[in-house]
Amino acid sequence: MIHETTFRNLSEQNLDIQEVMDRIAGFIAQDPRAIYNLVITTDAQVHSGHTKFVTFIVAYRVGQGAWLCSRQVIVPREINAVQEKLLLETTYSQEIAVHFDYAYRVLLEDMILPYMDGGADIKFFIDIDGGTDKIKNKTAAYVAEMVSLVEAMGLIAHVKPESVMVSLADRETKKPYRYPLSAAANS
Repeated sequence: MIHETTFRNLSEQNLDIQEVMDRIAGFIAQDPRAIYNLVITTDAQVHSGHTKFVTFIVAYRVGQGAWLCSRQVIVPREINAVQEKLLLETTYSQEIAVHFDYAYRVLLEDMILPYMDGGADIKFFIDIDGGTDKIKNKTAAYVAEMVSLVEAMGLIAHVKPESVMVSLADRETKKPYRYPLSAAANS
């Protein structure tokens, strides 16, 4: 299994979680009068011989752009069970969200606090790649359990169709992992 602990985006590589948190705080400090959604989301895609999970952290300045980064986890087997895949997607998002603890959230909230009367706001979400519509979504039977797991962390869970950030991860999961899993696992 390849379980990356660093993040990347178009301009930076190998960011550890503290560097990611610093970049988000810096992004918010640039415009503390704005409305922000801090979203963590994971999607998975089954490929021949492996399943690729991609987790995105998105600091979205509503209507004005975003700062984002991602990391991947490669499981060296094809995970075809919907429940297992959804649980792992949610778990990988939670694994990252746990770093955004109360103290960090207060730090970000304190940045915008002087501007809240003018409309500034920040919300923390995990976007779940599942929906409650039993006709459209194979995940419907499992979504309530995933929402409960997220809400137990003090975060807001979004499901389809509100879970829009998951489309970022969806695009990245379409590309199969191109290196031999056995060689990568030994490095």
